[in-house]
Amino acid sequence: MIRLVEQRDKEIWYTLDRHLPESVFDEKVRCEQGYVCVEDGKIIGVLRYNLFWDNTPFCTMLFIDCDYRRKGYGVQLMQHWEQNMKSQSYGMLMTSTQVDEDAQHLYRKLGYKDCGGFVVDIPGYEQPMEMIMIKGLTDGIK
Repeated sequence: MIRLVEQRDKEIWYTLDRHLPESVFDEKVRCEQGYVCVEDGKIIGVLRYNLFWDNTPFCTMLFIDCDYRRKGYGVQLMQHWEQNMKSQSYGMLMTSTQVDEDAQHLYRKLGYKDCGGFVVDIPGYEQPMEMIMIKGLTDGIK
């Protein structure tokens, strides 16, 4: 089952997503910009997004508990989000992943294509190149 994140999910959310500042969690709940994937009553995955350029949904985190990976839950979360964005008449989606992460393969299978990237080399923030990926949605422009 996939549903919008709720305030009661906060403690479990942070076992899966350690990157979201706690001050932003309440905003994700209020703005309905987060989802949880629940299996047998347990939250096993999370997806959150925001709006790039204030008009384009950008998936900023997809995370599935390691015991549940490669079982289709990531695909289910992404497809649920995509359908929700399509129902709101958005015409394009974005996401990103580091070039050394496996998520890029999942996103490509779902129809996302590479469209650029950037390197962060600021001391203390260094990371491998971040790859930006996009996907068009038919029937709608917002």
